[in-house]
Amino acid sequence: MKIVSILVLVAMFCRGAAIAQETGKQQPSAAPATQKTEPSPAPGPTASYKIGPQDVLRIDVWKEPDISRAIPVRPDGKISLPLLNDVQAAGLTSMQLAAVIREGLAKYITNPQVTVSVTEINSRRVYCSGEVLKSGALTLLPNMTALQAISSCGGFTQFAKIKSMYILRVEEGKQVQHPFNWREVVKGKSPDMLLQPGDVIVVP
Repeated sequence: MKIVSILVLVAMFCRGAAIAQETGKQQPSAAPATQKTEPSPAPGPTASYKIGPQDVLRIDVWKEPDISRAIPVRPDGKISLPLLNDVQAAGLTSMQLAAVIREGLAKYITNPQVTVSVTEINSRRVYCSGEVLKSGALTLLPNMTALQAISSCGGFTQFAKIKSMYILRVEEGKQVQHPFNWREVVKGKSPDMLLQPGDVIVVP
């Protein structure tokens, strides 16, 4: 009987050791590494963006390096290209301008492949002037308001007359003053103003 008991105990001990060894092998799976998301690139001009004076364009004509170039739009809204001389660019989208250049080059080059991209937007600007902390030009963002522009200029100096502000805007060839009472706007008593290219916010 003693021998049988010893054999039973030995068998139980061996079985327990085997179970412990198997348990040790089963390590919990590592948590999947968190995938890093790369930041999205800053949005550029959309396909519907209309080129304006002082914008900088990149014009590429396939297999024509003498024509391909980076070129600014002149104040009159035109650009100059070999073979074509002056080409109207302002008021067109990049795809429309590419089609115009393609049509003009077709007289000299067989099936020209043209791409146009806007590399710098300089035509859509507004300006802060007077008693603001940072006067100068700002890039006009979509649906940008006067309050947003003033915030981008750092706010007012201690001498600013915020009730006597106005926005200068060219309408039908004439410069027009639009009163802008900052205090009433922030209180909701007067509407904020959507800005247009070339607007000047004047803070006396």
